This record gives sequence, C-alpha cells and structure tokens, in this order.
Amino acid sequence: MHLLPEASWLQFNRRVLLQTERPDFPLLERMRFLAIWSRNLDEFFAARIAKPFWEKRGSQDHRALLEEAHAQARLAYQRYQALLREAHPRLEVLEPQDLDEEDWLYFRVYLAEVVAPKTDLIPWEAAADVSHGALYFASETHLVRLPQDLPRLLPVPGQEGAYVRLGALMRARADLFLPEEGPLYEFRVLRLLESERARADWDELAQSLEARQEGTPTLLVVEEGFPEAWLKALRQTLDLLPQEVFAVPPPLNLSLVERLVAEGPKEWRFPPRKPERPRRFLKRPLAHLQDGDLLLYHPFADYGAVERFAEEALAPQVAEVWATLYRIGEENPLAEALLQAAKAGKRVHVLLEGRARFDELLNLHWYLRFLRAGVEVLPLPERKVHAKALLLLTHDGRGYAHLGTGNYNPQNGRLYTDFSLFTARLEVVKEVWAFFQAMREEKVPELSLLRTGEAIRRLLLEEIARESHPKGRILLKLNHLTDPQVLEGLAQAAEAGARVDLLVRSTLTRLHPGFRAKSLVGRFLEHARVAAFGAGGNLRVYLTSADAMPRNFQNRFELLFPVLDKEARRQVLKVLKRQVRDDRNSFLLTPTGEVRRWGGKYDAQHL
Repeated sequence: MHLLPEASWLQFNRRVLLQTERPDFPLLERMRFLAIWSRNLDEFFAARIAKPFWEKRGSQDHRALLEEAHAQARLAYQRYQALLREAHPRLEVLEPQDLDEEDWLYFRVYLAEVVAPKTDLIPWEAAADVSHGALYFASETHLVRLPQDLPRLLPVPGQEGAYVRLGALMRARADLFLPEEGPLYEFRVLRLLESERARADWDELAQSLEARQEGTPTLLVVEEGFPEAWLKALRQTLDLLPQEVFAVPPPLNLSLVERLVAEGPKEWRFPPRKPERPRRFLKRPLAHLQDGDLLLYHPFADYGAVERFAEEALAPQVAEVWATLYRIGEENPLAEALLQAAKAGKRVHVLLEGRARFDELLNLHWYLRFLRAGVEVLPLPERKVHAKALLLLTHDGRGYAHLGTGNYNPQNGRLYTDFSLFTARLEVVKEVWAFFQAMREEKVPELSLLRTGEAIRRLLLEEIARESHPKGRILLKLNHLTDPQVLEGLAQAAEAGARVDLLVRSTLTRLHPGFRAKSLVGRFLEHARVAAFGAGGNLRVYLTSADAMPRNFQNRFELLFPVLDKEARRQVLKVLKRQVRDDRNSFLLTPTGEVRRWGGKYDAQHL
C-alpha cells in the first residue's frame, strides 16, 4: 500500500490531535497538543501542501487531503469544547454576554485605547492582499485586520481563571472598528510561504524573505454562518476552489489555548523531570573523552552537556572550533560560547544554515552577530546543510567531536528525544574535519567512515540487502521514511523473511504486510534517527541527522555515523527495544489502518 507523503503526514497530525484524549495526560498537557495540532496544520498549508497544490490541484488526491484536514478541524473544535468543559470552573473562556457591567468598563476602554488604534480598515477591493495567518473580520463594506501582536485571549480582571476571546469582544463592539453599523464575521487565509527560487547566499536569502509574505493562497477558513455572498466574493478574489474553504466555529486558530496552558493550575501539567547529568564529563569534558566515547539520550540525559562541551571552546588548549548550526532559536548558550571564543581570539568557523524553513529571519540575526564577532561564516552551499556537528581542535593536534541527531537548540534539546555522541576517536575526528573542509571549499565531502548525501542511501541499501534472509534483522527509527529505493529494499527484505521493525513518527509512504511499523507520539517529540542491522553481538548501529527521504540524500548535506563504542551501542539498542515494546504511546501502522496502543505497561518515554 502506497501513500502520498502529505496524506501520511496528515495522519500523523491526527495522532497529535488524539493526544488530547489521553486519559494518562494531565488536562493542560492535552490542551497543549491542541495548540501543537493547530500550528502543524498552519504549517501544512504554508509549506507541506506545495507539491500537490502545484501539481495535482483539484485532483482526487488533493481533495482527499483537504477533506482529511477539514475533518480534523471539526474534531479539533469538538476537543476544544470538551477540554473547556473539563476545565470548568477553574478555567473558562467566557462569551461577551457573560460579562457584567464592571467587566465592560474595562474592556470598552481596552478596545478603544489598545485595539482600535492598531487595527487596519481595508476596502474589499484589497481582499486579495490579506496576510498569511492573520485574523480578519468581514463587514458589508470593509475588512478589519487584527494585528498579530495582540493577545487572542484576555484575562477578565478580578476573575481568576476567566478569559474572554478578543475576537468575540470586537464583534460585540463592531462600532469601534467600522464607519457604519453592521455585524463582523471572522476569517483567516493561509498561503504558501516557500520562496520561489533557491537561495545560494545571504543577500539572496534576504531578498527572498522580503517577497515571501505574498505567497499563493491555499486555504480560506471562515466561521460558520459567514454570509454566502461575501464568501463567494472572497473565494473568487483569492482564486480558491470551493474545497479550499473550511467553515468552522470560532476560534479559527486554536493555538490561542497556549495562554491557558501557560497560566493554568500547575497540577494540571506534567511534573518537572530531572534529567541525568554526566557529572564527570561536565567537570572535564575533553579529559573524559580521552578515556572513551560518551553517548547521551536527550532529554532523559541533560542537554546541558552539549552546551558544556561547546564552552570548552574557551579552554586554553583549544585553538579552533567548527560547527554546523541549523535551528538554534532566539537564545542559545552554545552559540554564545562560540561568539565568546571568537572574541577571545580563537579561530571559529560556523556553517549557519540560513534556509531552515520559517527560521530564516532569526538566522539572519545570528549571521550578523557571528560576522561582527569575528567568526568565519562559511558560504551557503547549493545543498541545504542539515548535519549536526561540533569540532574542537587543540594546539597539540588533538580533536574532539560532537555528532547528533538533533538541532543545537536549547528548547528542543529538552523537549525532543535525540542522541548525542561525543568522541575523540582519531578516525571520526578526521572525517568530521574533512566534512568541514569540503563545506568551506564548497565541494562534495569525500568520506568513508561517515556518510553524507547519496552515500547514506547506498549504505542503508547495502545493510538492508545484507539482512535480506530469514534470520535477518532490520530496525529503523526515523521521523520520515519516504525514499522509494529504501522502501523497496525493506519490502524485499521482509519478503525474504527478515524481521523489519520501523519506528516512524510522522511520514511512512509504504505499508507492507511484512513490516512491523509503528508511530510513537507522546510527551516528548520523537526526533532521533537510528539504523540498526544484525542480531546478537554483531549489530551494526548508526545514528544520523537524516530522515530517509529523496531530498535528504540528493539535495542536502546530512551526516550518518557509526556507533563504534560497545557500551554506546548497548545504550542505543536498549532505547530501540523499549520503543518496539511500547504500548503506551504507540500507533501500529498497517495496510488496513492504524491501531492505537495506549494504556499498557511499557512506556518508552519513561526511562
């Protein structure tokens, strides 16, 4: 059974939405998943739907995607209402008619003094230019735009746990926003935000970002009861198909519940967990690695160890630092350590991938900071660089490397499951050095122990073929598995009698009766990529930054690296075996449908 990548991904987002029903999750954590689902769906219509939109628009495949997304939107509203009922009376979202005169004393002034001056009154003739994702209101003669920086939920003064939706308040006092009397109806437009051309340098990146907000509309979301004549005019102006219009009850953007999650009772959240700290490594990271490799599994092992390793760039014995940076966030201790090292006179080289989708502007900010601190920012190659590597070189010729499956991002490092490998092995350090030199010289890296580009696919296919027999064992853990060659190799291995276990969080485009495939969705976002082959004491284990997708092999520089240390291999395999057994966070993926596995005794996210 073959699936469109976009259809498979939408099924993953449905699994995210279903987390709002988990009986073992506290209320606010279930509510958080509603916000995650909402942001995911916005991203789908801003980026992931691009290929079917351009190549198959209006086809049965495209309509099926729209139908599934619309069905999820209706279910999400039902879950929103159910969660609010469960939260009542400690948390509640009131309607304007529930407010008394004292409440309105405050909100009338708030609307007049804070909101009205920031809203834009737009003629219907300009409807084609409405911005991506913003909340708009339609009246008979005008459109009203609500700025993104205004909160969508407002606390009711003096009523702890009570909130009111800003959109509902504006509709109740439409006279403050319109030149004439009349009702207001809510709507949003989502647009493709992918830039139309490849960006090969930072100047082109800036130019591309300037034009991106004018992307093609892919979806119109209106509230139920939106006047039919206005809807027809709006749809035609935006050049959208009837199926590209979703009518749902307000609120039209359910990520507004993030305020409830942040401000609700702490006992309705997961209790904080304390990660394990590798104390000896934290005291003297480089000395520790002279005795052997260290493997950590985040967030159960402290991501702070990665930041501590980066701080060694300031150590007297370190002369030079090389790093790849992808999605590093607004605040980043690791990046700050690199800046400090450069200011201290160390030679610091950074490959900052400016084309990380939706993080481009933030990366431009970091680019300027690195540049002005004296860091050498390597040129952007034609291929996007998604590898995760940090290399420290000392005055006496030693090298120390960190290789990971996840981004150097302090927030993600504490919420995503990822592996970190620290090593001073000469054979690994030499290859990481060779990778960076190739990036600097804008060449394709020539590696043997590590793999990048198409060589990752070749190694996977070789290992799969090697295990294509009745005693063969293949275990892949990925976020996305869509490469046709890899999937065909796995199918042949399964038909030859090999055991094929696939732990695929999001996108799996082929379902075979011989696959033991499952998706894990739980408290932490499964993000690690692992490949293990063989059985007994002869397992070959690899970690990688790459998902098995054609673009990652053909259009990106990723890194796949072997786990050479016996104890590190044992740790990786222990995690994989727990995930294969998991029956608390799992969905079995079969040709006949998905099977939810909750409520069992094996929880792979509780180590």
